[in-house]
Amino acid sequence: MGSLKFGAEQAVRKCLRVRDGEPVVLITDLESIEIGDALLSVVRETTRQVSRFILEDFGPRPIDGENPLAFPAVIGEALAQASVSIYAASGKRGELKSFRSPMLKAIEANKALRHAHMINITREVMETGMSADYEVIQQLSAKVYEIVKSARSAHVTSPRGTDLHIELNPDWKWIVSDGRITPVQWKNLPDGEVFTCAQSARGRAVIDGCLGDHFSSLGTCETFPVTLEIEDGITKSLKCEARPELERELVAYIHQDEHANRVGEFAIGTNIGLDRIIGNLLQDEKFPGVHIALGHGYPEKTGSPWHSEAHIDLVMREVTIEIDGNAIMRDGKFLI
Repeated sequence: MGSLKFGAEQAVRKCLRVRDGEPVVLITDLESIEIGDALLSVVRETTRQVSRFILEDFGPRPIDGENPLAFPAVIGEALAQASVSIYAASGKRGELKSFRSPMLKAIEANKALRHAHMINITREVMETGMSADYEVIQQLSAKVYEIVKSARSAHVTSPRGTDLHIELNPDWKWIVSDGRITPVQWKNLPDGEVFTCAQSARGRAVIDGCLGDHFSSLGTCETFPVTLEIEDGITKSLKCEARPELERELVAYIHQDEHANRVGEFAIGTNIGLDRIIGNLLQDEKFPGVHIALGHGYPEKTGSPWHSEAHIDLVMREVTIEIDGNAIMRDGKFLI
């Protein structure tokens, strides 16, 4: 395990590579202020041109999803002039649509901007996922990419009952997310995944790792797994027998628009510095294995043809992965 300071140094120096004199925007909140302060301290060792925004300064952040915080114009104006930006803050219900999506559009509009997205960041994540050996992660991610970049199918199974067939489109892009942040290609940190959008999917997915978006606050879901039955890329049923109230909320979430129940992202985690799932999606989606996401499939990156306001990541444990019939992982261990 590393330290908060080392994790901040990795983010600022190895991933974002902040240079002397560059204007930097740091967006944080009171819940993540310790991490924000650590990042700010390291940034200021290189450049004094730093604009820090604390979300609560712009209004309340309701936990019920009603009247979520809107994206302030002043942050958008700062992002338009920046070379580097960091979002290190918690994610609240409703803010994906009201705040984070507009923020990411502003980020993507600045073609010179390097952005690190650290949603729901914690000290534990800084000391583990952000303190991993990124040279090793980059080497493994490159190997995975070479295998999957022209693939047409993936088959994912697990001891808990996952048996999911993914149809892949070789014309859609795979994105290597290995900690190297460049303009246009903003990244989540900590990093370590290779992902695309599924063209279609069928079978069963048993989600026993963790859930994304605001559901990440529930921690690991090993004791309350969520089971999806999928046909033609669409979630036909979603069950969580241990928590009926969660089941109802998830069902409502994946029916918020036409494509919210569609299998979008298909990702392979490559951060082999992680040895357990901790219940924080930001890190757990990088855990060696597979996660899928219902809803938005990052068409702006992958070339997939649909859009959704929903995006809920779903992490599975101890998976076996076959790409075009060839196993690259068995029971959570890479074979490459």
